[in-house]
Amino acid sequence: MSETSGTPRRGSVRRVLIAVLGTLSLAAAAATAATLPANASAPTPPTGWSQVFVDDFTGSAGSGVNTTNWQYTTGTSYPGGPANFGTGEVETMTSSTSNVALDGSGNLLITPRRDASGNWTSGRIETKRTDFQPPTGGKLRIESRLQMPNVTGAAAKGYWPAFWALGAPYRGNYQNWPGVGELDIMENVQGLNTEWATMHCGTSPGGPCNETSGIGNNTPCTGTTCQAGFHTYAMEWDRSTSPEEVRFYLDGVNFHTVKANQVDATTWANATNHGYFIILNVAMGGGFPGAFGGGPDGGTEPGHPLVVDYVQVLQAAGGGGTTPPPTGNRDAYSAIQAESYDSQSGVVSETTTDTGGGQDIGTIANGDYAVYKGVNFGSSAATQFYGRVASGAAGGVSGLIEVRLDSRTSTPVASFALANTGGWQSWRTVPANMGSVTGTHDVYLTFSSGQPADFVNVNWFDFGH
Repeated sequence: MSETSGTPRRGSVRRVLIAVLGTLSLAAAAATAATLPANASAPTPPTGWSQVFVDDFTGSAGSGVNTTNWQYTTGTSYPGGPANFGTGEVETMTSSTSNVALDGSGNLLITPRRDASGNWTSGRIETKRTDFQPPTGGKLRIESRLQMPNVTGAAAKGYWPAFWALGAPYRGNYQNWPGVGELDIMENVQGLNTEWATMHCGTSPGGPCNETSGIGNNTPCTGTTCQAGFHTYAMEWDRSTSPEEVRFYLDGVNFHTVKANQVDATTWANATNHGYFIILNVAMGGGFPGAFGGGPDGGTEPGHPLVVDYVQVLQAAGGGGTTPPPTGNRDAYSAIQAESYDSQSGVVSETTTDTGGGQDIGTIANGDYAVYKGVNFGSSAATQFYGRVASGAAGGVSGLIEVRLDSRTSTPVASFALANTGGWQSWRTVPANMGSVTGTHDVYLTFSSGQPADFVNVNWFDFGH
C-alpha cells in the first residue's frame, strides 16, 4: 500500500497481467470454497529465535482489537497526509466493530461494507510499536497466517487487502514516502489467486527503487487458493548476510528477495536505519486495483472479510536462528513442502522448475517414504488429499502415493496412482478422497510400486475439507 497517488505500483502492468491471467480460472473455481479453520495460537518460535510481538486475536465475538497492541486509523487520510491515503482508494476507514472485530474463534475480521448510498467503509489497524527491526548482525521476521477475502470474479472488483509495514519516520510526518521504506508482505487485488510482495524506497516517481512500482514480485497460492484457505505470509530482514537483504515468503517458500546492493548505500540506509510499524487493512479501489479492471462498482459484493489468525514478530541475534517454520506444528491446509521432511528413506531433494521455485523430492521408488511431524488437521475433518507431483517414468511404470498417520505401517487413509506426466518436472496437482481426519498427526508419505524403477517426484502436498 504505497502512500502516493498516481500510476499503478506493481512494475510493468503487462508483466503482472501475464502472471495473473494463468490464475484466473483457479481463483474463480474457489469462489464458493468453504473457509478453513484457524490455528488456536501462533507457532512456537524455532531454535535461535525469540518472540518480540504476538497477537492471536483471542476475545469475545464482536469485540474490537486489543488497543494495547493496535491503534485504529480512521477517515480517508492521515492528518496532513495525502488524500485517500495517497493511493486513490475510495473507502472511509472506521473503528466500528462492523468493520474491525474479533470473531470469537481466534480470528480478526476486517470487513468492507457498503451503505444504501453506495459509500464504502472498511478498517485499517496499525501496531502502536514502531521499533520492529533486526539487531545488529541479526534477523527480524514478521509473519501472519491469514485468509484473503473469499470473493472472486466480478464480485471482487475493487478489493485490495494488505499486510505490510512502514518505516517509523512516516508516522507524524506523512510526506516522506517512499524514502523511509515500505515492506509489503502481502497484497492482493480483485480476488486473484496471486500474492504480491514489494519493497518501496528511494524517491518518487522513478528513482533507484522504480517508484511508484517498487521492487516486487508475485506468486500464486498453491494447495488452496489465497481466497479459499489460510496461508502464511512472512518477511525476513536479515542483517547477518553480506549484503543485507529482505526476503519474502509464502507458506515458507522464499519467492522474492531484495538485496542492499540493488540500490545505492544512501537509499538503503534511509529505508532501513530505523524501526517499522505493521499495518493490516482492506482498501477498496485505488491505483493497484485500477491496473486490473478498476475499483468497486454495482456488482462488487460487500461483506467479505480479511481473516487474520495471528500476527507474530520474531528476532534472532547475530549468527543465530534458523529460518522458520520449525519442525512440527504444520498446518494441514497450507502447502507442506516435500523437502521439509523430518526423516526419510530413499528420497533426495533437488531444485524444481515448478511454479514458485524451491525444491522437490525425487528418485522415489517402491518402499521409499518421508515423514512430516506434527501436522495439525484441526477439529473440522479433512476429507481430501492433494499432491503436487511429476513423473518421467518409462512406459508401463507406475505406482501409488499413499498417506499414513503416525506409523509407516498403518493403513493408508488416502492414495492415488501415478504414471508418466510428461517429464520429471512436468507438474500436476492430483486430488484424492480421504477418510475423515482430525487432530494432530505425524504424516507418512509412502510410495509403492510393482517394479523397482523410480516413478514420481513430489513438490508439495496438503489437505482439504
